[in-house]
Amino acid sequence: MYLLSRLMIKVLGVVSSLLHFPKPFSFVGPGASLSMTREIIGTGARRVLVITDAALYKLGLPKPVIAELQAAGVTVEVFSEVEPDPGFELVMAGVAHISRYQPDAVIAIGGGSSIDCAKAILLCHANASHPRKLKGLWLYALPRQRTLPFYVIPTTAGTGSEVTIVAIVSDNANHTKIPIIDPKMVPSMMALDPQLMVGLPGSITAPTGMDALTHAVEAYLSTLATDETDALALAAAASIVKNLPIAYGNGQNLEARERLAVASCMAGLAFTRAAVGYVHAFSHQLGGIYHIPHGLINAIVLPHVLEFSKSHCAHRLAQLARASALGDKGQSDLDLADAFIALIRKMNRDMAIPDAIEQLQRSDFSTIIDQAFSEAHGTYGVPRYLSRAQAVALLERMLHSV
Repeated sequence: MYLLSRLMIKVLGVVSSLLHFPKPFSFVGPGASLSMTREIIGTGARRVLVITDAALYKLGLPKPVIAELQAAGVTVEVFSEVEPDPGFELVMAGVAHISRYQPDAVIAIGGGSSIDCAKAILLCHANASHPRKLKGLWLYALPRQRTLPFYVIPTTAGTGSEVTIVAIVSDNANHTKIPIIDPKMVPSMMALDPQLMVGLPGSITAPTGMDALTHAVEAYLSTLATDETDALALAAAASIVKNLPIAYGNGQNLEARERLAVASCMAGLAFTRAAVGYVHAFSHQLGGIYHIPHGLINAIVLPHVLEFSKSHCAHRLAQLARASALGDKGQSDLDLADAFIALIRKMNRDMAIPDAIEQLQRSDFSTIIDQAFSEAHGTYGVPRYLSRAQAVALLERMLHSV
């Protein structure tokens, strides 16, 4: 099985190297969201749909963008039904909303759930399809229709969804999450505006930041990594390690917020080509079954997976440690790898992230492992494969705090 998976990874690597991964035009810095909005107005759009969640809409975060559009004579409607881990029903409700309103363009404002939901809504609408039928990777050569003009304003620094070719949608009936993978979902423009992130509480800043760190780390350890993804992943990891504790301790620090937003974007660019690994393979199942926020699950699972993988990627973990200003000159790769894993555990502790999953049940182990292996093997370039017994031991360690 492992030899077949390795062969599939090699084939996937060749396919990936031939694909063009689009990158949105970026606006960065305080006020970037309004700068992008003025560009959208300049495209001639007259009817715009804003996709967001009810909490953000109630807080008023989308209001400056909406006001800017309306002042230019643009008609704006808001779909604020997005919930965490958007499911099939929510996506199809969004498709119906687009069909009724007939917008010229769509702006997603929010965290990963809002952006992923918008991406899935747009692709389903463009192709008159249910999200279940869009599961998995779709290549340019196949006849899928492009979406409406699409723009993104992330309000958290974590998922990197603003630059990835992936949208994660929940199949709530089966307690699973499915990936929709298509370059046509990448937005035309994005705005990284730290002013929209200063009000985030530590309870959101911490797991979203660790989500971004997980993207950077898994992309760097992937056997699908390239020189380009390595540079992005190392820079992202170093920035997150430095700036996440600052933003967690002082949410009003605009510089730290902006650097985290940029780092999250770089990590997204890295993993959209190099892919992720076992952390995501397990966190997708754990999140689907127990409805725990994705970033929080990633933060908990990450050090456990790195401990398992360490023997096969100590030199890469050592590079991450050096980029994070850890260790002394002359230290062995293994010592530096241990130092990097210890740093992740310390960051989790300092930000009140637990090291165990309270909801986890042994009775669910078999389902979790089956689905995680189905997702990872032949898809993710993991440095070391888990046996079933090793996977059970991995989950056992997440049952109890240490």
